[in-house]
Amino acid sequence: MKIWTSEHVFDHPWETVTTAAMQKYPNPMNPSVVGVDVLDRHIDSSGKLHSHRLLSTEWGIPAIVKSISFTNLVSVDERLVYKPHPHEPDKTILTQEAIISVKGVSLSSYLEGLMANTISSNANKGREALEWVINRLNAEIEEFTASARGTMRNSMAAAAFVEK
Repeated sequence: MKIWTSEHVFDHPWETVTTAAMQKYPNPMNPSVVGVDVLDRHIDSSGKLHSHRLLSTEWGIPAIVKSISFTNLVSVDERLVYKPHPHEPDKTILTQEAIISVKGVSLSSYLEGLMANTISSNANKGREALEWVINRLNAEIEEFTASARGTMRNSMAAAAFVEK
């Protein structure tokens, strides 16, 4: 068993980051992820949101596992925790953890390390993807705001024209 961990600070408020996290796929940074199935989502008694999701890839399973044909011997349990930064309200801390287990083969420790490297690379792409989604959401908000302003100006101009 191998445990991989990482921590990252986003320069965005918690509400923005978690909204983007729920809309993360599909994105250009992770083109192989074609969909997400939510297996379970609930809020516990302390107010924490728990979401168990299964990512669907164009390959179905990681290529390294598929190529050596022992999918029933590999397990990856990943946990992502988003928390507001305790001292800076416009920032969010993401803590990631993956527990990787390969059982029943002589190269299990090597394969666990290889998978940890892949998870680390994918985590970087995932953070880039989250920034991409946040930028897209912000652009949509700006576009909506500009459109609303234009509609209001047109309505006010029409009302002024009618009064004359």
